[in-house]
Amino acid sequence: MNSSMRILVIGSGGREHALCWKIAQSPLVDKIFCAPGNGGMAQVAECLDIKADDIASLLDFARREKIDLTVVGPEVVLSLGIVDEFSKYGLKIFGPSKTAALLEASKVFSKELMAKYNIPTAPFKVFDNPGQAKEYIKSRGAPCVVKADGLAAGKGVVVAKTIDEAQKAVSLMMEDKIFKDAGSRIIIEECLEGEEASVLVITDSRDVAVLASAQDHKRIFDNDSGPNTGGMGAYSPAPIVTPGLLNNVLDNIIYPAIQGLNKEGIDYRGVLYAGVMITKNGPKALEFNVRFGDPETQAILPRLKSDLVEVMLAASEGKLIKVKNLDWDNRACVCVVLASKGYPGDYERDKEIYGLDEVAQIKDIVVFHAGTKLRRVNDVGQRAELEFLTSGGRVLSVVGLGNTIKGAIDNVYQAVEKINFEGMHYRRDIGKKALIAVRRNS
Repeated sequence: MNSSMRILVIGSGGREHALCWKIAQSPLVDKIFCAPGNGGMAQVAECLDIKADDIASLLDFARREKIDLTVVGPEVVLSLGIVDEFSKYGLKIFGPSKTAALLEASKVFSKELMAKYNIPTAPFKVFDNPGQAKEYIKSRGAPCVVKADGLAAGKGVVVAKTIDEAQKAVSLMMEDKIFKDAGSRIIIEECLEGEEASVLVITDSRDVAVLASAQDHKRIFDNDSGPNTGGMGAYSPAPIVTPGLLNNVLDNIIYPAIQGLNKEGIDYRGVLYAGVMITKNGPKALEFNVRFGDPETQAILPRLKSDLVEVMLAASEGKLIKVKNLDWDNRACVCVVLASKGYPGDYERDKEIYGLDEVAQIKDIVVFHAGTKLRRVNDVGQRAELEFLTSGGRVLSVVGLGNTIKGAIDNVYQAVEKINFEGMHYRRDIGKKALIAVRRNS
């Protein structure tokens, strides 16, 4: 295998920084480019001034620079068909085709596939008329879940406790168009009770390499209160995902989805991520995502001992069978997201970030950048000082390893306390559910 590979990573979040960091550890890799990247990624990759969704420019760059493998972070770019475009020119790219990406880009497509191939999920109804949707809510009652059909950056799902709340969600999505066209069709489904977990696999449409389990924390405030976000933290492994439960998810959710897509003539290569609710009647699929999770990736990749590049390359070539048994660190990993004041609404920007140098010295701590940019100060000759400023809603993912979940939690929060920027917000209870599950299991 080529040991001087040139890799292009597309995206600019904490997930993509974690991917770059892991890819940089591969002996196969000589050079990493990132488009557009962020301040932190500039430390391991060459950042390009190309937007993640500018497929024509990305394609030109990959052909010109003879990129050996392109790794796509964000779902939007996959849903625009970047894999199909790159494949036309014989370029290797890790991720599903445009049609396969419908599994995430259209919740209606996804739920109808689940129904057709008997994948356990909540009963649902699809609406393209707001009046009919509201009438249905009135007749069925609450609680219920209202979901926008299209991509809404992780914010298109409302778990409504009352009829009024559900009808308001319909109005916002379908009439006020808060998610633009993504809300022109919606799903109303039964509200499942239980605990959520994420199961991610890498697949080449036949075989799967199972990634370590993780659990994400979606809500902005402690104790899962406040609005949904793109994710405020995660931990891996998720004690609730026992070996028996994992096999259940693989046998009843993951494999049937891949085989169902095959039967529909859709070849699925890349990451398949199942968000599952563990109910008293067993695991049920909440949704599928077609890429690495964010922030789950930040908690999973530091535990992966195998060479990720080898696995992604094998999946893109349809040869996953050779490398599908992955090697994992037994330690636990916890990721805490530091967010800007105002997130997930309008947030502040351009606040200087302090404490990163100090945290970089701490053993078993890694900081992945999401919404940051670099500013050069005191630029004298070759000796410019660099400082990091905030530039996004989710600014940093601070990640800590520990021999136990409790050890990882203690480790990561000690590091978090050393970082500071004006208006910094984070949850203080990441991993608490894991401690409860550990006690329950012991």
